[in-house]
Amino acid sequence: MTSIFEALRESHEIQRELAEKLLQTSGDTPERRELFKQLKNELFAHETAEDRYFYIPLMMTDSGLNITRHALAEHHEMDEMIEALSETDFSNPSWLAQAKKLSEKVHHHLKEEEHGFFQQAGKILDAEQKTALALQYKSEYKRYKDMKKDMLVES
Repeated sequence: MTSIFEALRESHEIQRELAEKLLQTSGDTPERRELFKQLKNELFAHETAEDRYFYIPLMMTDSGLNITRHALAEHHEMDEMIEALSETDFSNPSWLAQAKKLSEKVHHHLKEEEHGFFQQAGKILDAEQKTALALQYKSEYKRYKDMKKDMLVES
């Protein structure tokens, strides 16, 4: 059975890969647009499902409150960075600098989760919760990935 931690790590790997590839692009190219769209979609689906099926259950415990607040604040910062990138012309020289800051924030956040939050959460959640949350997370994550893809096709 997959635990919530394994389920989250799967998306973390995709995020790292997309962020790295995005930084290799230059100018207003179809490749940059596509990679940005994929990263934005991945971050949105992951964050939405993670908030619901990892952070909110942890927030219900005293010991989980502080890590949860910090992680949710970082999610908000990344949302704002995505928004700023979305509003910046792909050919603007500052676009890559902003993308680099986003990539650094994503890498920092994932490392912090995997090397800190997960260990703390592992002490809070029991085995049954870890499995149940993984199933709920995966279902929600897939739903948002599929929904965003449909929305992206239409736009």
